[in-house]
Amino acid sequence: MHQKVTVVGAGNVGATAAQRLAEKELCDVVLIDIVEGVPQGKTLDLTEAAPIEKHDAKLTGTNGYDAAKDSDVVIITAGIPRKPGMSRDDLIKTNAGIMRCVVTEVSHQAPNSILIIVSNPLDAMCHVAHEASGFPKNRVIGMAGVLDSARFRAFIAMELKVSVENTHAFVLGGHGDTMVPLPRYSTVAGIPITELISADRIQALVERTANGGAEIVSLLKTGSAYYAPASATVEMTESILKDKKKILPCAALLQGEYGINDLFIGVPVKLGAGGIETVIEIELTADEQKALYHSADAVKELVELLKTF
Repeated sequence: MHQKVTVVGAGNVGATAAQRLAEKELCDVVLIDIVEGVPQGKTLDLTEAAPIEKHDAKLTGTNGYDAAKDSDVVIITAGIPRKPGMSRDDLIKTNAGIMRCVVTEVSHQAPNSILIIVSNPLDAMCHVAHEASGFPKNRVIGMAGVLDSARFRAFIAMELKVSVENTHAFVLGGHGDTMVPLPRYSTVAGIPITELISADRIQALVERTANGGAEIVSLLKTGSAYYAPASATVEMTESILKDKKKILPCAALLQGEYGINDLFIGVPVKLGAGGIETVIEIELTADEQKALYHSADAVKELVELLKTF
């Protein structure tokens, strides 16, 4: 492999992303975690699966950052989940501290890399990574919209009993319950779902999408989603490594687009070798624009909170 991707955080999302990157033979993979033995054990396990899965990707597990040197892409999943009794402020403060430490290390080792942020609260962590790295805005990207759109697409396919390959969807806004799914731009084989599904059923799918992560948490009891988040992250990484220039909904730093300034918000972007190559501005109705501003306000609240730490 002539390209290298570092994944920081060897939990379920990070380890599954490492697995999929290797099995797609997209790159060599470095898996970093602070817990001694965990990244080493998981990469050894994945290496031992390689003869069966038939790939020659090199996997390295480590507790330090030296192996991340000259990575093309760095995926950051590190952080803690919200625990019982923990306030949102506590969660943000803790994960912002972790993000600053991680980004300072990886930006030193891989100054030309593209950062894909997965840690929560996603939009706020993008701001921390952008500030800590000093990277231009096109090289700091948040993974949220690809995941949220995939959930919406899955629910559309389930509703209509059609192939997921025929479904396309866009979800804008912050990653959370203020996200903005856009039924008008969501299609099945090019047909808008507004012509195929009743308004009340569309609303039910929109609400299920907005609560997609919480639904899985409630079912698992002691964990959260990781298969779909890992897949979403790998799709973004593949578009960058192969310069595919896919149009994907990602958290990007807006500076005037959609009437929003200096905030990371989920919007459709063109992803290629340069990271975010173009922010795609689509026409929104007054109600959709209002919903996007509401989502932006929720993100702004978190960003303002960061300034108090």
